[in-house]
Amino acid sequence: MRDGLEEQGQEQAGSHLLPSAVDEVNEAAAHWERVCERLKSVLGEGVFASWFGSLSLAGVDNHCVMLNVPSKFIRDWIAVHYEDRLRGFWQDEDASIRSVRLVLRSEKACVHPFSRSNAQSARNMNVEEAELNPASRRVPAALSGRPGSARLTSAVGVVTHLPTAGLGTSLDPRYTFDGFVVGKSNELAYNAARRVAEQGSVAFNPLYLYGAVGLGKTHLLHAIAWEIRRHNPSQSLLYLSAERFMYHFVRAVKQKDTLTFKDQLRAVDVLLLDDVQFIAHKGSTQEEFFHTFNALIEENKQVVISANQPPSDLDGVGERIRSRLGQGLSVDIGPTDYALRIGILANKVEQMRRHRETIAIPTPIIEFLARSIDSNVRVLEGALNRLAAYADYADRPISLDAAKDILTDLLRSSTRKITIADIQRVVVEYFKISQKDLISARRAREVVRPRHVAMYLCKQLTTRSFLEIGRKFGGRDHSTVYHAVNRVTNLMANDEAVAHDVGRLTRQLQG
Repeated sequence: MRDGLEEQGQEQAGSHLLPSAVDEVNEAAAHWERVCERLKSVLGEGVFASWFGSLSLAGVDNHCVMLNVPSKFIRDWIAVHYEDRLRGFWQDEDASIRSVRLVLRSEKACVHPFSRSNAQSARNMNVEEAELNPASRRVPAALSGRPGSARLTSAVGVVTHLPTAGLGTSLDPRYTFDGFVVGKSNELAYNAARRVAEQGSVAFNPLYLYGAVGLGKTHLLHAIAWEIRRHNPSQSLLYLSAERFMYHFVRAVKQKDTLTFKDQLRAVDVLLLDDVQFIAHKGSTQEEFFHTFNALIEENKQVVISANQPPSDLDGVGERIRSRLGQGLSVDIGPTDYALRIGILANKVEQMRRHRETIAIPTPIIEFLARSIDSNVRVLEGALNRLAAYADYADRPISLDAAKDILTDLLRSSTRKITIADIQRVVVEYFKISQKDLISARRAREVVRPRHVAMYLCKQLTTRSFLEIGRKFGGRDHSTVYHAVNRVTNLMANDEAVAHDVGRLTRQLQG
């Protein structure tokens, strides 16, 4: 309990919604969802996702709708291009609406959803959740109910058996299997996720997906949820981040209502928990997670978990939890390669083209993006969105020089700083060999494999050519390095141990 009290210092207690506030919340949520559907229908999926996908409903007060936006750029773009249409759609839903206010999420006043006197508790709860959980500032659980829902979602957002009921944390409509671009680095994770979504119960439980930020873990969790909702709506789902899990658990402890919390979690058929590393060093939260996990597994209910590390490397997480997490299928989502990044950008451009006559971004710009931004798919797509926005402003194709200028900040932060020397140092420490052996002519297996892995990492994580890499490995020629890179690429597809070693070394170098 002492750990629980320590965690309470990081969380705030919420208040239950009063009946009249519940009605207002449900009504506003229903209006917002229908407005979004109309916007999506008129503008198309791609445009909607680019400009409205990150918006969330803050509330309705004094005939004014308040919408949270993540940045000034998006706020200004919507204000110039879509404000009249947005206000008109809202007025079709509620004739009393006179204006729509777009406010930055950093302006905490905008988070108050309903300032009417009988909804004070609703306001308090949502302010606290927005401040305590900045990583998931979407529509709060109370605002995520879909039209037709018979009741408000529960405190942790357990899905009812109604097909139109909402989840605990809002699902992103862009994150489906159809929108996921598959490459060598994520193929196994994609196939495993599809199998869970389509078959419901599989031999591997839990499915544990891990990798660096922005490589598609959250996308796959959302895709599983969407697919199950589409094909098997009778199944109850719960998707939430580990941070929200901790928040709701601590609140239940503070309100002395942990039994309800436990019952809600154990009632679901599928639990999808994102970023489990956030329960590190949280003793009582880990204890509750452990018992919840065991209860679901014992009842043959599916658990899908994501994290930034394999189970064995989760620092600050108890040994018995790491052991249990590793009992199913653990899949490493590796860094994207150039071909996959080209595929992701091509897919994004195609989505844009479906809803516009032209998209003024030449192919050389796409290739430049794929070469320059290699660590994070979100940053890659964000760069493309920014260029598309400026192309619309200018109404002409963007030159390469203009693209570099527009993306100066992103390119600076994405510039690769890993050197061949860094890679050699990390590899010799990991495989416990000497630097001399790594670059020598020795052909013993215990030396050749680390040497090939080091060459592969040099090609993936630096801008050096095969010839330059070869020179740093005892003066080898470019064909030797080319062979090593191909060898490791093939081994990673067929040898789980090699894939694990490469993934772990990559994360170590990029971290």
